[in-house]
Amino acid sequence: MTVAVLDPETRLQGDDHEALRLWLRLFTCTTMVERTIDQMLKREFGSSLARFDVLAQLDRAPEGLRMGELSAATLTTNGNVTWLVAALEGEGHVTRRTAPDDRRATVVRLTANGRRHFEAMARQHEATVAHLFGTLTATERKAMHTLLGSVKQHLRLERTA
Repeated sequence: MTVAVLDPETRLQGDDHEALRLWLRLFTCTTMVERTIDQMLKREFGSSLARFDVLAQLDRAPEGLRMGELSAATLTTNGNVTWLVAALEGEGHVTRRTAPDDRRATVVRLTANGRRHFEAMARQHEATVAHLFGTLTATERKAMHTLLGSVKQHLRLERTA
């Protein structure tokens, strides 16, 4: 006899748990997408999603970012950013320099090698994401984007209240 294993969102029954089921479904999908992308980056580039995120932030800031700005942009701790930047610097993807206006601050920039590496990763990242959402039609993707945008706006308002 096969026993079906129910995930947390499926175990909850009744309309009174609808919002909780939705949150669990969203969280589960997000986690599964993150893991798939992280595995692809490790397999194809010997990298990780955290490293990709650092490179992506630096790609958007040609003049570089201070370590604190990079930490805030990647939503990670200063210690973790320091470790990630050191590893990326060792691979020749970034440089660290003292900020010209504040000797206590460090500015991180992509190298030409780092930019090429990031661009290759970004192409594969986008292809992977497109594949993962390939079961949805363009209309469904737009509708989901709009609905999640409404939730995002509500959450922003809640944070400022």
